[in-house]
Amino acid sequence: MTTAPPALLDRALGAFYGLALGDALGMPTQIMSRQDVVRVYGTVTGFEASRSDNPVSAGMPAGAVTDDTDQAVIVARLLVEGGGHIAPKRFADALLSWEREMKAKGSFDLLGPSTKAALDAVAGGTDPKEAGRYGTTNGAAMRVTPVGIAFAADPLPDFLDRVVESCQVTHDTNVGIAGAAAVAAAVSTGVAGGTLDEVFQAAIAAAEAGARRGNWIAGADISARIAWARELVEGLDEATALDRVVALIGTSVASQESVPAAFAVLALTGGDPWRSTLLAANLGGDSDTIGAIAGAVAGSVRGLSGLPADAVQTLRTVNSLELEPLTAQLLTHR
Repeated sequence: MTTAPPALLDRALGAFYGLALGDALGMPTQIMSRQDVVRVYGTVTGFEASRSDNPVSAGMPAGAVTDDTDQAVIVARLLVEGGGHIAPKRFADALLSWEREMKAKGSFDLLGPSTKAALDAVAGGTDPKEAGRYGTTNGAAMRVTPVGIAFAADPLPDFLDRVVESCQVTHDTNVGIAGAAAVAAAVSTGVAGGTLDEVFQAAIAAAEAGARRGNWIAGADISARIAWARELVEGLDEATALDRVVALIGTSVASQESVPAAFAVLALTGGDPWRSTLLAANLGGDSDTIGAIAGAVAGSVRGLSGLPADAVQTLRTVNSLELEPLTAQLLTHR
């Protein structure tokens, strides 16, 4: 196995641990309204344990990751095992196995709506290549970071083929693929040494191209909404900007809301990983996924060395998370 250059490995690890960072910070505030986040927490300034009344993350300790990180690790492992490719049936089996494990642990943090519907169809006999034809939520975007780590975003058509493989079984739609393509291309560009401006350009171009793949479903254009999200928060203070993101962009599991929302917080902080992920946590809604996407992209630009060392250590300790070997194996495909 070829050893990756230190700077490349640092940025790739920044992307993977950045995803986990945003996921864990957003874990306690997920499915809360912005108003409730402010009422309960004031401002989230670090890792928090989930409250007992959160129907998804109840009982989870401070610093715990959710399905976003778990499923990204599944994608990474399948890419490594498959020599850079993801077989639809293996992916479906891996996700179903993961949910069984979560249920056995008594967790409420289970598969999202598009993924659940697709995997139920596979379990009922539907061809895995056909199961994702209605999936539009952000499940593909939240777990796609390993694709961005493993492959260069140029040439874009080849890169999109890899993205589609990670989407097909659950999110084989123009909307699902566009969201995942934006995140993957942004991460890939950051890992390659790109600036935040270049990351935005890559995301916008990849989302536009990705929207021409998969089954067509009506929905707002993600490429245009990422560009608009950047303009929307320009010059605003953080509290005003977050209120505007909630009101106009939205923070739901819809790809056309949560993916642009992640890019809005990146624009607001100039791509600072810690600030971006904290702002995502303060949004509420699908805050763990918005944070995971923002953290992955910011981490790809700033690197693991740009993440707070104590926060990374918390992630490792609380979740027994050790992403170095997997990340190094992903980089062998670059």
